[in-house]
Amino acid sequence: MSRTPARPPAPPARTSQAAPGKTAPGKAAPGKTAPGKGAAVARPGAPLSEQAAAFASEWSPVAGRILLALVLAWFGYHELVQPGLWTGYVPVVAATSSLAAAAVLAHGWVLLMLAVALAAGIATRLAALLAAVVMLEIIISLTVTAGLSDLTLRDVGVFGLAVCLAGISNQRFALRR
Repeated sequence: MSRTPARPPAPPARTSQAAPGKTAPGKAAPGKTAPGKGAAVARPGAPLSEQAAAFASEWSPVAGRILLALVLAWFGYHELVQPGLWTGYVPVVAATSSLAAAAVLAHGWVLLMLAVALAAGIATRLAALLAAVVMLEIIISLTVTAGLSDLTLRDVGVFGLAVCLAGISNQRFALRR
């Protein structure tokens, strides 16, 4: 009786294993989620520093959004209630003109609407991007008319917060499609 030689066993299926200490492409590190898949979550029993970092990465965009909304709402409200105090900041137009008052009122409404959108989590990236554009307009206007000052640098910080928030795609308490 002739025997056919047995086939050698098939090699094991290849998996995307990473080198020790490295994470495989598309895979999340232990205690983390894959990029674009949500916020980082600390693994159970993780050190307190890792848990704090996971908590901060998950909730700091919400805190930044609420704080930016408070700043925008504060200034928007004051521009709407007392536009005469703000007309001096309108470039090229006389502070006593009705055009300056109308510009301040329109600016106040824009700030207030951006604040509501950010606080409510409606189109957060777009609202933050528009807030960054408005802040850039304010910074340029203040720098051209009065030079660099503490007011201008404060607004640079608010601008930086708006830019950072515009770059964060996955946030808690934000409406999504």
